[in-house]
Parts: sequence; C-alpha cells; structure tokens
Amino acid sequence: MSNLFSGINARFRGAGKHGGGKSPVSPAADDNHLTPPNKELGQRSKSSSNLQQLAKLPPLPASPALPKTIPTGEEVLNSYRLPQPLPLWLNPAYAKHIVKGNFMTLSSKPKTVELGEWIAHQAVEHYRNLWNFVNVVSAKEADGKSICNSTTCPRMSAGPNHSYTWLNKKDDRYERIELPAYEYMSLMRRWISGKLDDTNIFPTDPSTVSFAPSPHVSGAALTSSADDWIGKRSGFPKEFASICRTIFLQMFRVYAHLYWAHFVEPFYHLNLEKQLNSCFSHFVLTATALDMLKPQELEPMQALIDLWAANGTFPPESTAYSYANLQVGARLLQMAGMA
Repeated sequence: MSNLFSGINARFRGAGKHGGGKSPVSPAADDNHLTPPNKELGQRSKSSSNLQQLAKLPPLPASPALPKTIPTGEEVLNSYRLPQPLPLWLNPAYAKHIVKGNFMTLSSKPKTVELGEWIAHQAVEHYRNLWNFVNVVSAKEADGKSICNSTTCPRMSAGPNHSYTWLNKKDDRYERIELPAYEYMSLMRRWISGKLDDTNIFPTDPSTVSFAPSPHVSGAALTSSADDWIGKRSGFPKEFASICRTIFLQMFRVYAHLYWAHFVEPFYHLNLEKQLNSCFSHFVLTATALDMLKPQELEPMQALIDLWAANGTFPPESTAYSYANLQVGARLLQMAGMA
C-alpha cells in the first residue's frame, strides 16, 4: 500500500514541477500550444473512443485486503470486552514499578550461559517471586479465613472472560474439573514444586553444567535436530522445554488471577502494587523472550501489556513489545491524561 500511494504522490509532484507550481492549463486554451490541429483532433478522437470502451467495462471489485477503516485504539480496547469501570491496574498511575530502568538486563541470557541452564534458573526464580504474593492471599487471618477463599473466588478465573479448569486423572484418563482459585493454586504449587525438585528434570549435579557453545571459537554452526534439544548439553531431558512452557503458563495464570481478583485487596491496600507490577513485567519479558509464552496465552493481561509497551516499560527490542498493541496503550495513557 505505501508503495502504491507513494507512486501516485510522485506523479502529482512531477506534474507540479513541470507546471512551475501553477494550475495545469488545458491545451485547447493555450494560445502557444504547438500541437498541429489535425494531430490534436486525432488525439481527441482516440481519447473519446478509449473513454467509450472504458465505460463498457464492469467496475473493479473491492479488494478484501484493504479495510475501509483502520480500527482505532478505542475500538480495539472495546473489543477486549473489559468491565467498566476499567480495573485499577489499567490506570497508568497504578501500573508503576519500584525501580526504573530496562528490565531486559534481567531477562536477557548471558552469552556464555547454556540456554537450558538459563531457562531452569528463570523458572526457579520466577516461581519464588510469584509465591511470595500467593502467600499474601493464602495466609490465614484472625477469623481463620484467607483473602482468597471459596467464597471470594469460587473458581480460578482472570476476569469475566477467562476461567481455568484443573486436569484431574481418573481411571487412566483426564477430566476437567472446576475448582476454587485457592485450591487450584495449591495444586499448582504442588505440581510445579514437584517438577523443580525432580533431579531427573532439573538436574543439580554441578558436573553436568555446560557453557553456551560459541561458533566463533569452535567454528561449528549451531544446529538443532531430532537428536538435539534445549538443555541437552547440561543434562536436561528431552521434554524439559515442554515442561518449562507449562510451568510458565501456569505461573502466568496465577499472576492473572492475582491482578483481576486481588490487586486492590490486598496488594494496593498493603502498598505492594509496585512490587507486583515489577515482578510481573519482569516475568512477561522473560517468558516471551525465551518463547515460554505465546501471544494468545497473554490475552487476559493484554491491555496491561499494551500499556507497558506504550509507556516505555517494555523496550522496543523486546518480544513482549512486539506482542503489544501500541494504539491501545496510547489510548489508556490518554484516558488518564498522561498522553
């Protein structure tokens, strides 16, 4: 499209140059026109014939590849079907962090660290960060109840448009069951802990640690095949990457529930919203950079990702930035008077 319009514009600019910046003059009205009369009549008769032929042609169909209008940030934001008023965490004033800077410095893999080792390290660290927040909503209060319970959160959800079920094994088959959020997160914690503590999946033997291969030193190209997988050089099993993707996906679901159900109570009331924002934005940057989360899996928190991309929290070189809709982020900033 840009090439098409630039070509048309170039033609208009060229016509303007030849005309000396004035309006074009009709040859018939130009006393100094040098075209012989008989040639001019011939050209006119040809033009008239061509016009008659063009009039008989059917109109060109509209191109489906060219939308009539481009959706605005407001229209895309409405398509997210968010509740009104918008959640507090979509207000830029409450989407801030405890520190300023580029979180990519924490998410980018060092050149000498083997990829499997880096993914394993990030899985453990983000799990530790996340469950510090889960402990806040799971801790028993004076009345014996926790903030997240079967009454406040009867199902594991992330807003009105997303809910999650647990896969329960029964008679050698799995069935989906709906659980209260606190029970879902408890089972999730047990499952992830079991994977992280399994030395067959996350080996802890220091002798298996390897460095990232450097093609500049060895002269060998980095290739992947059926006999090669992420973490193989450091002793990680073939299914390691798949297990880690599930771990990151489940951690994302827990984060999404904390935002939708508990951002105000208790995190905002305890002045912990900046800490939550900092850990979650770091988590998203890391998970997307390592290809542990796909764009469609981020849908419950898409608007916040859009906002963080628009306000500079996610740098343009990050994968998370490429997954964001900057129009929506700009619209959220505009609504808050920060555009």
